[in-house]
Amino acid sequence: MERDASHSATEPDEAIGADRTLLIVDDDGPFLRRLARAMEGRGFAVEVAESVAEGIAKSRLRPPKYAVVDLRLGDGNGLDVIEAIRQQREDTKAIVLTGYGNIATAVTAVKLGALDYLAKPADADDVFHALTQKPGEKADVPENPMSADRVRWEHIQRVYEMCERNVSETARRLNMHRRTLQRILAKRAPK
Repeated sequence: MERDASHSATEPDEAIGADRTLLIVDDDGPFLRRLARAMEGRGFAVEVAESVAEGIAKSRLRPPKYAVVDLRLGDGNGLDVIEAIRQQREDTKAIVLTGYGNIATAVTAVKLGALDYLAKPADADDVFHALTQKPGEKADVPENPMSADRVRWEHIQRVYEMCERNVSETARRLNMHRRTLQRILAKRAPK
């Protein structure tokens, strides 16, 4: 979403409203900084946190109108941050952002008050749309969704990184033979 050149930087975007406070909680530093810059460019007043403890502390100090919270953080579960925000402010529009999606977690996130549940890698446009969508509005189907092979490859890469690039541990966690995993890792990412 591009901003009109005549749109002043101090005037809140119509889709955002007068309260532009946004808390982004993610322990992936480069992703966090990139998303924070992109959301500031879209009109939000951004605060960042890299842990559950920091996210809870910032939400208690200044409860945000909007929140983007990673599910898995180094010191715990991002849903704890959503719950802490909800205790301070019930009108916060929150979304959960994660690379480890499953239906049970999505249901819990929504019960705690999250508006949406986006899988990484989500871009700033996806996040902006999820935060500013009207009640009952349906998300658009992506024009070029990832293929099933690409989704599988992304998942394997995430688990591999989580296991600190240990092939044997990754294979064990994925319930896959080590040599099969090595062949998959040696190939380029599918389209």
